[in-house]
Amino acid sequence: MSSHQDSRRMRGRFWPEAKPTRLKVWPEPFHRGKVGVLLVNLGTPDAPTAPAIRRYLREFLSDPRVIEIPKFIWWFILNGPILAIRPRKLVHRYASIWMSGGSPLMVYTLKQAEGLQKTLNDRGYDIPVVAGMRYGQPSIAQGMLSLRDQGCDHILTIPLYPQYASSTTATVVDEVNRVASHLRDQPALRHIKRFHVHPAYINPLADQIQAYWQVNGRPDKLVMSFHGLPKQCTDMGDPYCRDSYETARALAQRLNLSDDQVQVTFQSRFGPAAWLQPYTEPTLELMAKSGIKRIDVVCPGFLADCLETLEEISIECRDTFMAAGGEQFRYIPCLNDSQAWVEGLTDLTLEQLQGWPIKA
Repeated sequence: MSSHQDSRRMRGRFWPEAKPTRLKVWPEPFHRGKVGVLLVNLGTPDAPTAPAIRRYLREFLSDPRVIEIPKFIWWFILNGPILAIRPRKLVHRYASIWMSGGSPLMVYTLKQAEGLQKTLNDRGYDIPVVAGMRYGQPSIAQGMLSLRDQGCDHILTIPLYPQYASSTTATVVDEVNRVASHLRDQPALRHIKRFHVHPAYINPLADQIQAYWQVNGRPDKLVMSFHGLPKQCTDMGDPYCRDSYETARALAQRLNLSDDQVQVTFQSRFGPAAWLQPYTEPTLELMAKSGIKRIDVVCPGFLADCLETLEEISIECRDTFMAAGGEQFRYIPCLNDSQAWVEGLTDLTLEQLQGWPIKA
């Protein structure tokens, strides 16, 4: 037998000749999944109690983007005096603002999600919307898994912070990406970085202030109080301070206010380090002593009322201003679940979803 014949026999025995085949059934076509929206706010204790506040603070203040102190040093400070003392001091403050449905921040964030869902549906879009909290419950992970269970493989995350900061927006993006890193079939991800001068945000806020003034009259000065940030963060390149002043400028222009009718301040200092200035409470005290008797305060960095607006501003800062000689202190609420803001949020959402498989 020739070597050629032997080779053919061996090939037939051990390596059968390949025969052409025809697929009788094609695989099921791939259907692109839904688009979902995840609204994210800071978070809140589950209850106005010391244990619940302690759990919340431990998670919140353990985030290295929030506290930029070497971890081995901060651990002893956090688990020592802060978590031992501060929760008890905050109980009465949270209790003074608590609503029947929970903390105001939780109540209004959930209402914003419900309002966005309804408005999207009314406009003909099948886009699930869920809310998540960066710290506490419901978590970002729960929100993302809920959207996945509803068939979403495209997720737009909207951090509910108009101005960008590493300690707010960036940490939300970090957590979304961390959750996605544990999924085998990851969703396509987008997030909104900032919307601090977007008409969808500025116009509802300005209209709300104007409506308040039409009923109650104008003050001597409008104070725009933003949440504070350590000055070191700005020195290292955080754009939050710039974003805040750009918001204030856009809002003042929309309200036709001159520079001497507006005062920008920063609230909620924590720790001994220098924070963004001017500080809200000392500025209010100085204003009262200098003869400014009637002020209104608005907090354009917050989209939902919370401890920092309802207790720190509306109670503590009011007491300081009045004790220093002020005669009228009025706090203008956040946008919360107002229909004008829900419509603006819907416009902002649809703008960011362009190019994705949304169905109208």
